[in-house]
Amino acid sequence: MIAIIAEKPGLARNIVAGIGKMDKKNGFFINDEYIVTWAFGHLFSLCDVEDYSENADKNKGWTMEGLPCFPEKFNFKLKDDASGGVARQFNIIRQILNRDDVDCVVNAGDADREGEIIVRLCVIAALDKDLPFKRLWLPDQTPQTVADALKNMKDEREYDALSDEGFARTYIDWLYGVNLTRFASLKTGSLLRVGRVIVPIVKAIYDRDREIENFKPQIYYALVSRTTFKGEETELCSKYQFPENDKRKAEICCQRMNLLEAVVTDKKSKKEKVPAGKLYSLSKLQNHLGKKYKMPMEKSLALTQALYEKGFVSYPRTNSEYLAVSEKEKIRKNIADLKRLGYPVIFKDGRNIFDDSKIESHSALTITYKIPDKNQLSPDEKIVYSAILRRFVAVFCIEDCVMEKTEITISLGGKEDYLLKGSSMISPGWTKFDGLEKKDKLLPPLNVGDKIPVDFHPEQKQTSPPKHYTIETLNNYLKNPFKDEKSQSESDDEDYKAIFKGLELGTEATRTGIIENARKNGYISLKKDVYHIENTGKFLIEQLSDMNISMDKYKTSELGQALKKVYRGEISISDSVDIAKKEISRVFDLASCSSTGFFGDEICDCPKCGSKIVRNKYAYACKNAENCDFKVNLRILNRSITKNDVAALAEKGKTSTLEFISKTGKAFKAKLSLDEQKKVVFDFDQTKPDQK
Repeated sequence: MIAIIAEKPGLARNIVAGIGKMDKKNGFFINDEYIVTWAFGHLFSLCDVEDYSENADKNKGWTMEGLPCFPEKFNFKLKDDASGGVARQFNIIRQILNRDDVDCVVNAGDADREGEIIVRLCVIAALDKDLPFKRLWLPDQTPQTVADALKNMKDEREYDALSDEGFARTYIDWLYGVNLTRFASLKTGSLLRVGRVIVPIVKAIYDRDREIENFKPQIYYALVSRTTFKGEETELCSKYQFPENDKRKAEICCQRMNLLEAVVTDKKSKKEKVPAGKLYSLSKLQNHLGKKYKMPMEKSLALTQALYEKGFVSYPRTNSEYLAVSEKEKIRKNIADLKRLGYPVIFKDGRNIFDDSKIESHSALTITYKIPDKNQLSPDEKIVYSAILRRFVAVFCIEDCVMEKTEITISLGGKEDYLLKGSSMISPGWTKFDGLEKKDKLLPPLNVGDKIPVDFHPEQKQTSPPKHYTIETLNNYLKNPFKDEKSQSESDDEDYKAIFKGLELGTEATRTGIIENARKNGYISLKKDVYHIENTGKFLIEQLSDMNISMDKYKTSELGQALKKVYRGEISISDSVDIAKKEISRVFDLASCSSTGFFGDEICDCPKCGSKIVRNKYAYACKNAENCDFKVNLRILNRSITKNDVAALAEKGKTSTLEFISKTGKAFKAKLSLDEQKKVVFDFDQTKPDQK
């Protein structure tokens, strides 16, 4: 008899549907050939720091004792569960696997590295004998796919590379999360959740918002002409620009330009077939839903996951927009089903759709042969399913989208050429289902030889600040954080190289949850589809900077690349863990000579009342707070204030010369000193007046 362990109860039910008639028992299904049981996702978690020390007092709370914690061997334990359901279900799994009539075990975790290790951990902990171990790999959860996959199961050893990557990620994330969260929280007196991926995500939003906050717009004059010709407005904008204080020069230049003749010297028009967008990866689908419906990422993922578990779409956590060559026959059947429903689709081949080189584990998101009727889906599920369906129909639409694209060249007295670009729709084709992402403007009816009236004038404009991250732009950044944002390349080769190399921050499977955790912890907020840094997020990033904890995109990508090397067999799990240990050790070495001290540290005597000055969350403040208001902020104008600075203020009345960044972004040097009321003020006596 074959024992199948599904990752979740819903998946177990879908496997049962693929097998056929089975009897439901307490915690499993059974017939003469199969027993199907399930986990509840993660039944096991890594042990805590205290579990690795025999003398640790688990009721004492967090301390620096035992940190950094680098276990010789990582141990797992059943997750704490007040209801007892986790322990009960694990006992059912144990009893099933050790039955005398069970002669094969099947891992039916989700088809990713997380699902791979969830079930492996159950088997390792529960199985008391040697049995053949197989893998059920499901690209979707339809009964037909389950039935086919059961006939073609591979040995579980063929997935060892995926398992190794999964365990390496689990160990590394534990090392970072446990050690640095405890360290940062103890140092600041505030719970700061520090993680390998969450910090660079928050830092990206922090850096962008700081850029916007510190941005100083530059005023300039553009030379613009808007005139009417043949009943249509023609706008020409010169490449020449003038600074704000050169308006008179701009006016003189416009006067000269208006004396010149503007003539249409060239006109090119051609019909072009416009290809549909690629099939969706998870992040591209989330981008679309966020932009069009302001749908948060965690909601779009949950809805897509629900559609997957109902068998209506393929596996959602995919980073690819391409299909595997081996899937062509399945896609032909899907297209035949859509044809019968009246959709104008036809099978199409080509590397823009089928390309194994751009698939890591899972193909693009597609519909399955199970097409729901309107009553089977909630309103939000309809939105998500419709998006996936419409993109699928657009890609395989029998009708081409044809547009006429036109370029008109206008020469101004032979001194400067202006290129006008536009297009008009000839045949909408697939756009009836999916719509054009970019729409070119319509051009006036100009022909070669036409003389255009001009009326150039200076038009005041100003430079624009960077834009806040949106669901789309943050997702794009995280997929390839080293890509030039201004890149206009239509090729996606660079993005897929980054994914396969491990440069991305997080993965399609984890990124949504990590961003949601950043929101729940108050580090960032999402308003409509725009992300903003919050005060808690600012505090996190600035405190980590003061602690010399560098967890930017470079460090995170270094570890991501190490995980991919584990997957490819180039390094071992322990090799990748050693990289994390080395970086964490560096942080703790720097902490031993920390310049800002730990929360609760007594620094020196208060110069105002004689009590002790103590480091708290935001400042060094007098312990006698009820009667004394003396304090020195931990950060002043983007500079970290050290214990030595505070001691110098208290004992000498002033610090040495320090460097600050003004609110306008200008660097300046000054001392900090105490005035007559013992308030901290800037002392510029050693600096030039223009540095104030």
